[in-house]
Amino acid sequence: MAGDPGVGRILERLYERFHRPEFVHPDPIEFVRAAEPADRETCGLIASALALGRVEAILEAVGGVLAALGRPDAAARSMTRRELRRLFRGFRYRFFSDRQLAAFLFAVGECLRLHGSLQACFRSFLLPGEESVRPAMKRFVAELRSLAAEDIGILLSDPAKGSACKRLHLYLRWMVRRDAIDPGGWDVAPSMLLVPVDVHMLRVSRMLGFTRRRQPDLAASVEITRCLALYCPEDPVRYDFSMTRLGIHPALTYDDLRERT
Repeated sequence: MAGDPGVGRILERLYERFHRPEFVHPDPIEFVRAAEPADRETCGLIASALALGRVEAILEAVGGVLAALGRPDAAARSMTRRELRRLFRGFRYRFFSDRQLAAFLFAVGECLRLHGSLQACFRSFLLPGEESVRPAMKRFVAELRSLAAEDIGILLSDPAKGSACKRLHLYLRWMVRRDAIDPGGWDVAPSMLLVPVDVHMLRVSRMLGFTRRRQPDLAASVEITRCLALYCPEDPVRYDFSMTRLGIHPALTYDDLRERT
Protein backbone atom coordinates (compact mmCIF):
# COMPACT_ATOMS: atom_id res chain seq x y z
CA MET A 1 0.00 0.00 0.00
CA ALA A 2 1.40 3.40 -1.00
CA GLY A 3 1.04 6.62 0.93
CA ASP A 4 -0.75 9.73 -0.28
CA PRO A 5 1.55 11.63 -2.71
CA GLY A 6 0.52 15.01 -1.26
CA VAL A 7 1.39 13.95 2.26
CA GLY A 8 4.62 12.47 0.97
CA ARG A 9 5.56 15.83 -0.52
CA ILE A 10 4.88 17.54 2.83
CA LEU A 11 7.09 15.05 4.64
CA GLU A 12 9.90 15.61 2.15
CA ARG A 13 9.55 19.39 2.42
CA LEU A 14 9.83 19.14 6.19
CA TYR A 15 12.80 16.79 5.91
CA GLU A 16 14.66 19.02 3.44
CA ARG A 17 13.97 22.12 5.53
CA PHE A 18 14.74 20.84 9.02
CA HIS A 19 16.83 17.68 8.91
CA ARG A 20 20.05 19.63 9.33
CA PRO A 21 22.46 20.11 12.25
CA GLU A 22 21.67 23.81 12.62
CA PHE A 23 18.22 22.84 13.91
CA VAL A 24 19.49 20.51 16.64
CA HIS A 25 19.52 23.11 19.41
CA PRO A 26 17.68 22.98 21.76
CA ASP A 27 17.53 19.19 22.04
CA PRO A 28 19.18 16.66 24.39
CA ILE A 29 20.65 14.90 21.36
CA GLU A 30 23.25 17.70 21.50
CA PHE A 31 25.03 15.82 24.29
CA VAL A 32 25.01 12.56 22.34
CA ARG A 33 26.41 14.17 19.21
CA ALA A 34 29.16 15.88 21.22
CA ALA A 35 30.17 12.75 23.14
CA GLU A 36 33.17 10.61 22.31
CA PRO A 37 32.09 7.40 20.52
CA ALA A 38 32.98 5.30 23.57
CA ASP A 39 30.65 7.40 25.74
CA ARG A 40 27.83 7.82 23.27
CA GLU A 41 25.44 5.05 24.29
CA THR A 42 25.81 5.75 28.03
CA CYS A 43 25.50 9.49 27.47
CA GLY A 44 22.40 8.89 25.34
CA LEU A 45 20.66 6.72 27.92
CA ILE A 46 21.26 9.33 30.61
CA ALA A 47 20.10 12.18 28.35
CA SER A 48 16.94 10.36 27.27
CA ALA A 49 16.10 9.24 30.81
CA LEU A 50 16.07 12.88 31.98
CA ALA A 51 14.20 14.21 28.93
CA LEU A 52 11.06 15.33 30.75
CA GLY A 53 9.81 18.89 31.07
CA ARG A 54 10.94 22.14 29.46
CA VAL A 55 13.83 21.63 27.10
CA GLU A 56 15.93 24.32 28.81
CA ALA A 57 15.56 22.51 32.15
CA ILE A 58 16.34 19.16 30.49
CA LEU A 59 19.56 20.51 29.03
CA GLU A 60 20.59 21.92 32.41
CA ALA A 61 19.86 18.65 34.23
CA VAL A 62 21.58 16.44 31.65
CA GLY A 63 24.56 18.77 31.41
CA GLY A 64 24.98 18.74 35.19
CA VAL A 65 24.89 14.95 35.46
CA LEU A 66 27.30 14.42 32.57
CA ALA A 67 29.71 17.06 33.89
CA ALA A 68 29.76 15.36 37.29
CA LEU A 69 30.53 11.99 35.71
CA GLY A 70 33.23 13.28 33.37
CA ARG A 71 33.51 10.31 31.05
CA PRO A 72 30.10 8.67 31.57
CA ASP A 73 30.94 5.20 30.27
CA ALA A 74 34.10 4.83 32.35
CA ALA A 75 32.47 6.40 35.40
CA ALA A 76 29.44 4.11 35.25
CA ARG A 77 31.68 1.05 34.90
CA SER A 78 33.95 1.96 37.80
CA MET A 79 31.85 3.75 40.43
CA THR A 80 30.20 1.94 43.32
CA ARG A 81 26.64 2.55 44.45
CA ARG A 82 27.97 4.45 47.48
CA GLU A 83 30.20 6.65 45.33
CA LEU A 84 27.31 7.48 43.01
CA ARG A 85 25.07 8.35 45.96
CA ARG A 86 27.75 10.64 47.35
CA LEU A 87 28.40 12.28 43.97
CA PHE A 88 24.73 13.08 43.34
CA ARG A 89 23.60 13.82 46.91
CA GLY A 90 21.02 16.59 46.76
CA PHE A 91 20.21 16.08 43.07
CA ARG A 92 16.58 16.65 42.19
CA TYR A 93 14.95 17.05 38.81
CA ARG A 94 11.25 16.70 38.15
CA PHE A 95 10.20 13.33 39.63
CA PHE A 96 13.75 12.03 40.01
CA SER A 97 15.60 11.94 43.33
CA ASP A 98 19.31 11.60 44.04
CA ARG A 99 18.91 7.99 45.19
CA GLN A 100 16.94 7.06 42.07
CA LEU A 101 19.57 8.64 39.83
CA ALA A 102 22.38 6.84 41.67
CA ALA A 103 20.51 3.51 41.41
CA PHE A 104 19.87 4.07 37.71
CA LEU A 105 23.53 4.88 37.01
CA PHE A 106 24.65 1.88 39.07
CA ALA A 107 22.37 -0.34 36.96
CA VAL A 108 23.90 1.11 33.78
CA GLY A 109 27.36 0.31 35.15
CA GLU A 110 26.35 -3.23 36.10
CA CYS A 111 24.91 -3.72 32.61
CA LEU A 112 28.16 -2.52 31.03
CA ARG A 113 30.22 -4.79 33.25
CA LEU A 114 27.99 -7.79 32.57
CA HIS A 115 27.31 -7.38 28.84
CA GLY A 116 30.24 -5.26 27.68
CA SER A 117 28.01 -2.57 26.17
CA LEU A 118 24.42 -1.39 26.23
CA GLN A 119 24.13 -2.41 22.57
CA ALA A 120 25.22 -5.96 23.38
CA CYS A 121 22.66 -6.11 26.16
CA PHE A 122 19.84 -4.82 23.97
CA ARG A 123 20.74 -7.04 21.02
CA SER A 124 20.76 -10.10 23.27
CA PHE A 125 17.05 -9.52 23.80
CA LEU A 126 16.18 -9.22 20.09
CA LEU A 127 14.52 -12.45 19.01
CA PRO A 128 14.04 -13.75 15.44
CA GLY A 129 10.69 -12.87 13.91
CA GLU A 130 9.98 -9.81 16.04
CA GLU A 131 8.91 -6.90 13.87
CA SER A 132 9.58 -4.03 16.27
CA VAL A 133 11.96 -3.17 19.08
CA ARG A 134 9.13 -3.18 21.59
CA PRO A 135 9.56 -6.77 22.93
CA ALA A 136 13.33 -6.36 23.23
CA MET A 137 12.78 -3.03 24.97
CA LYS A 138 10.66 -4.76 27.62
CA ARG A 139 13.47 -7.23 28.32
CA PHE A 140 16.11 -4.49 28.28
CA VAL A 141 14.23 -2.40 30.84
CA ALA A 142 13.54 -5.45 33.01
CA GLU A 143 17.26 -6.23 32.99
CA LEU A 144 18.25 -2.72 34.04
CA ARG A 145 15.59 -2.55 36.74
CA SER A 146 16.77 -5.89 38.08
CA LEU A 147 20.39 -4.72 38.11
CA ALA A 148 19.44 -1.53 39.95
CA ALA A 149 18.06 -3.68 42.78
CA GLU A 150 16.18 -0.64 44.15
CA ASP A 151 13.76 2.02 43.04
CA ILE A 152 14.66 4.04 39.94
CA GLY A 153 11.21 5.59 39.55
CA ILE A 154 10.36 6.43 35.96
CA LEU A 155 13.91 7.16 34.83
CA LEU A 156 13.18 4.13 32.67
CA SER A 157 9.53 3.81 31.65
CA ASP A 158 8.19 0.28 31.81
CA PRO A 159 6.95 -1.10 28.46
CA ALA A 160 5.48 -4.08 30.31
CA LYS A 161 2.97 -1.70 31.91
CA GLY A 162 1.86 -0.28 28.55
CA SER A 163 3.88 2.92 28.69
CA ALA A 164 4.44 4.71 25.39
CA CYS A 165 8.14 4.90 26.39
CA LYS A 166 8.73 8.05 24.35
CA ARG A 167 12.15 8.62 25.93
CA LEU A 168 13.31 5.06 25.27
CA HIS A 169 12.13 5.20 21.67
CA LEU A 170 14.00 8.50 21.34
CA TYR A 171 17.13 6.83 22.72
CA LEU A 172 16.85 3.99 20.22
CA ARG A 173 16.42 6.47 17.37
CA TRP A 174 19.67 8.16 18.41
CA MET A 175 21.51 4.86 18.73
CA VAL A 176 20.21 3.05 15.63
CA ARG A 177 19.82 5.68 12.91
CA ARG A 178 22.91 7.26 11.37
CA ASP A 179 22.67 10.43 9.32
CA ALA A 180 23.15 14.20 9.65
CA ILE A 181 21.22 14.23 12.93
CA ASP A 182 21.36 10.82 14.60
CA PRO A 183 24.87 9.48 15.36
CA GLY A 184 23.84 5.80 15.27
CA GLY A 185 26.25 2.94 15.79
CA TRP A 186 23.96 0.14 16.97
CA ASP A 187 23.44 -2.86 14.72
CA VAL A 188 19.64 -2.86 14.79
CA ALA A 189 17.41 -2.50 11.72
CA PRO A 190 15.88 1.02 11.56
CA SER A 191 12.69 -0.57 10.21
CA MET A 192 12.07 -1.96 13.72
CA LEU A 193 11.95 1.45 15.40
CA LEU A 194 8.79 3.12 16.68
CA VAL A 195 8.21 6.87 16.59
CA PRO A 196 8.75 8.64 19.93
CA VAL A 197 5.54 10.68 20.18
CA ASP A 198 5.58 14.08 21.90
CA VAL A 199 3.03 16.89 21.65
CA HIS A 200 4.64 18.28 18.47
CA MET A 201 4.67 14.91 16.72
CA LEU A 202 1.09 14.20 17.79
CA ARG A 203 -0.21 17.55 16.56
CA VAL A 204 1.43 17.30 13.14
CA SER A 205 0.44 13.64 12.79
CA ARG A 206 -3.20 14.43 13.53
CA MET A 207 -3.17 17.11 10.87
CA LEU A 208 -1.68 14.70 8.35
CA GLY A 209 -4.32 12.10 9.21
CA PHE A 210 -1.88 9.58 10.70
CA THR A 211 -3.87 9.25 13.92
CA ARG A 212 -6.99 10.55 15.62
CA ARG A 213 -5.71 9.94 19.11
CA ARG A 214 -5.50 12.92 21.44
CA GLN A 215 -2.85 11.55 23.78
CA PRO A 216 0.78 10.67 22.89
CA ASP A 217 0.29 7.09 23.98
CA LEU A 218 1.51 3.73 22.71
CA ALA A 219 -1.40 3.35 20.30
CA ALA A 220 -0.58 6.73 18.75
CA SER A 221 3.06 5.71 18.35
CA VAL A 222 2.08 2.49 16.59
CA GLU A 223 -0.43 4.22 14.30
CA ILE A 224 1.95 7.03 13.33
CA THR A 225 4.82 4.61 12.70
CA ARG A 226 2.60 2.44 10.51
CA CYS A 227 1.64 5.48 8.43
CA LEU A 228 5.21 6.74 8.10
CA ALA A 229 6.25 3.27 6.96
CA LEU A 230 4.11 3.84 3.86
CA TYR A 231 6.59 6.54 2.83
CA CYS A 232 9.83 4.98 4.08
CA PRO A 233 9.34 1.33 5.05
CA GLU A 234 13.03 0.68 5.70
CA ASP A 235 13.26 3.68 8.08
CA PRO A 236 9.85 5.00 9.22
CA VAL A 237 11.38 7.17 11.97
CA ARG A 238 13.32 9.11 9.29
CA TYR A 239 10.83 11.99 9.53
CA ASP A 240 10.65 12.22 13.34
CA PHE A 241 13.21 14.98 13.86
CA SER A 242 11.95 17.20 11.05
CA MET A 243 8.29 16.79 12.01
CA THR A 244 8.94 17.83 15.60
CA ARG A 245 11.04 20.83 14.49
CA LEU A 246 7.90 22.30 12.95
CA GLY A 247 6.71 23.20 16.44
CA ILE A 248 10.06 24.72 17.39
CA HIS A 249 11.31 26.44 14.22
CA PRO A 250 8.18 26.89 12.07
CA ALA A 251 8.88 27.38 8.39
CA LEU A 252 5.64 25.80 7.22
CA THR A 253 2.60 26.70 9.29
CA TYR A 254 0.09 24.27 10.70
CA ASP A 255 -2.42 25.80 8.28
CA ASP A 256 -0.18 24.65 5.41
CA LEU A 257 -0.49 21.11 6.71
CA ARG A 258 -4.23 21.33 7.27
CA GLU A 259 -4.72 22.20 3.59
CA ARG A 260 -3.23 18.82 2.67
CA THR A 261 -5.44 16.74 4.99
